[in-house]
Amino acid sequence: MSGSRKIYLGTNTKMYKNIRQTVDFVTRLETLTKDIPRDGLELFVIPSYTTLAAARKSVPETDILIGAQNMCWEDQGQFTGEISPLMLEEVGVNLVMIGHSERRHVFRENDAEENRKVLAALKHGFVPLLCVGETGEEKEYGIAEEVIRTQLKVGFRGVPAEQAGKVMVAYEPVWAIGVNGKPASEDYAEKIHALIHRTLAEQFGREQGEKIPVLYGGSVNDGNAEKLIVMPHIDGLFIGRSAWDADHFNSIIRKVMPLFFQKSGTEGD
Repeated sequence: MSGSRKIYLGTNTKMYKNIRQTVDFVTRLETLTKDIPRDGLELFVIPSYTTLAAARKSVPETDILIGAQNMCWEDQGQFTGEISPLMLEEVGVNLVMIGHSERRHVFRENDAEENRKVLAALKHGFVPLLCVGETGEEKEYGIAEEVIRTQLKVGFRGVPAEQAGKVMVAYEPVWAIGVNGKPASEDYAEKIHALIHRTLAEQFGREQGEKIPVLYGGSVNDGNAEKLIVMPHIDGLFIGRSAWDADHFNSIIRKVMPLFFQKSGTEGD
């Protein structure tokens, strides 16, 4: 059972939504969720680079964390097309998504690169959200657990145990992501989340490992959000296109929050 007493809910808008659309989205989301106490909810949005400054200025970070979809591990240098941590600091970013399946499989990033980004994010005071997950082929070969353990062990290599409470993990099975993705069953998702929690406990010690929230992402929608959030080791949901409409996202938030707190035996105000 995870030690989390806060539910983590967020979305990554990928290469969608321009500046105006993003500002409209986050301001509407903030208005709709303003009444929900943030001591029990961590709400975050990860929009495209060009929208970050406007998004951050449009809503208070106490209500919605704003994250970047990627980041270079170096502060500056000859890295044409990359974005420095210093640049993200300048616009007030709170967290950085690292190792999304599209970064790994479309842009060929490897575990060692993700590790350098995790360490750079922590150095600059960002929360690294490390994404892990197996491909359909790896699942078919029966090596999903080895793949995920490797992604975690390498991705968090060199992170001190005392900083474990400053990182997050999203389990995103590659075969479940995107327009044609098929969501994992709640039982399969729970099995992998339990594995992730065990691996984090091995890596950081049980007490520190339990501080790391592990979110499920992969075709989360109205039909499966409630079934997923009641699983013992799922600490939140990383939602795709189902959350890209603020009213729809708000609806999902209000459906899953009571179930989460019933599961964890804590009161959500």
